[in-house]
Amino acid sequence: MKAYQVTINFDWNDEFASLIPAHRTYINMLINKNVIDQYVVSMESQRVWVTLNAETKSEVEKMLKKSPLYRYWTYEIDELFVLDGQLYRLPAVTPN
Repeated sequence: MKAYQVTINFDWNDEFASLIPAHRTYINMLINKNVIDQYVVSMESQRVWVTLNAETKSEVEKMLKKSPLYRYWTYEIDELFVLDGQLYRLPAVTPN
């Protein structure tokens, strides 16, 4: 399984906002299935960053197309070589 970073740009409008609950249901399902590791939204830049696991870029694209918000997006998909951070490390051992 490979890791990918998707950068999504969007334009906010009322129709977009009305689709957010259905989109969040879809994103939550992918998070619960361990497909999505991180999902981050900036309203300031109207940009989304998603780190996810898939076999190929075309598989990533298929997942993106299933979102109700897909038609409002422009995006880039990058395969990651290194993915590291506190969430990917074992917890520190604390003696009792």
